[in-house]
Amino acid sequence: MTAITSSWLTSPHPSAVGGGRRLAWLDAMRGIAALCVVFDHLGYDVLQHARHLVYQWFDPGTYGVFVFFLVSGYIVPASLERKGSLRSFWVSRIFRLYPLYALVMGTAAGLKLAGLGSLRGAASAPEATALGSALMLSNVLGVPNAVNVIWTLSYEMVFYLLLTALFVTGTHRHSNRFAVGFAVAAVVLGGVLPQAALSGGVLGTRLVAVLADLLVGGGIALAVTRRKLPKTAGAVLAGGTGILLLAVNGQWVEPWEALSILALMFTGTMIYRAEHGQFGRRRAAAGAVAVFVLIIVAGLWWHSYSSGTPGAAELVWDRRMVTTLALAGITFAAGLAWRHRKIPAILPWLGLVSYSVYLVHPLLIELYRDIPGTRGPHPFPVQMLLAAAFLLVLLGCCALTHRFVEVPMQRQGRKLAARLGAWCGPGNPVPPPRSSPADVTAG
Repeated sequence: MTAITSSWLTSPHPSAVGGGRRLAWLDAMRGIAALCVVFDHLGYDVLQHARHLVYQWFDPGTYGVFVFFLVSGYIVPASLERKGSLRSFWVSRIFRLYPLYALVMGTAAGLKLAGLGSLRGAASAPEATALGSALMLSNVLGVPNAVNVIWTLSYEMVFYLLLTALFVTGTHRHSNRFAVGFAVAAVVLGGVLPQAALSGGVLGTRLVAVLADLLVGGGIALAVTRRKLPKTAGAVLAGGTGILLLAVNGQWVEPWEALSILALMFTGTMIYRAEHGQFGRRRAAAGAVAVFVLIIVAGLWWHSYSSGTPGAAELVWDRRMVTTLALAGITFAAGLAWRHRKIPAILPWLGLVSYSVYLVHPLLIELYRDIPGTRGPHPFPVQMLLAAAFLLVLLGCCALTHRFVEVPMQRQGRKLAARLGAWCGPGNPVPPPRSSPADVTAG
């Protein structure tokens, strides 16, 4: 880890994120992260023994989503700055995320109607689930996650809302403070904040979902206008609503983990700023180490607090949590250090289809479980063949969804953003980050 960090600290600053050029090392990490999540979920049905052995030391699913959060923190603020306006950013995000999301949610509902799948409790409260899932905030609105993996999208969305508020108010340049601040909050408040305080209280799930949709949707609508007062009020309203939901209305993600997720995402942003000369690299490296240490402390502290007297299971959980978080950080650091080296083409391609891999694989697992003869115990070679066959089918499906859903809809999003710019003007410009000579030379 020291050698990796030293390599990054001494390498030259690139000038900028190059236009439409994809960052292969980020795509490679996305691809690896997506496959780890697939292994985690498929391991309940195939390669169970291998999964059990791995889980004694390492949680591949959590590792995958932690890497995703670091990558999002690195690249999403860069996308916002490159586009130059919040309106273009939100059009891009909507056309990037929602088409496949809607397809997967609709397919999950169709499979349920056909008796081939499960909506994980969503069918018992369809109206509340629809309201809670409309803005991808299901996990912080107390409604069922109709597809198990969409819980992470709630925290991605909160991050976007918070970014919007920070950019409009001009406080987005202090990524290090937000990264460390959320990590400190995870330690101090991670076991004190209530869970489902709003949805589980007198308001109820349905009313909270309606209010949240109105506040967040209305806030974004105001934030993309050109008038200063409405856009500031809207951005703060949407961002504040997101933070409130994350802090006191999460479901199974404990408050310390929810706050840690934001700390990881802002750590990715901090590293991006250091990488592009907007922040001292040594300060960024020290901040990143501090964040990871604080998150580990928060996890160990609040898990032991909630579990009582530690036993064998708690000790395994502690060990797994430390190694998983450390490996996520090492993976990101290694990718950053080796970003200029040639990467096997399969890994960036996996990154391109990683969103499809992430959302589609739970549906295929549901179908797999309904195939006769797949449930029973199988010899290890048969399990390997089943896993390989599943992966081939999954990647084939994801190549299709990426080609015929993601790519054309992203293209339409760019066209719409250009038309809106021509009709309504450039929108409220995003202030560029400022870098001080002291910050740049400190790296």
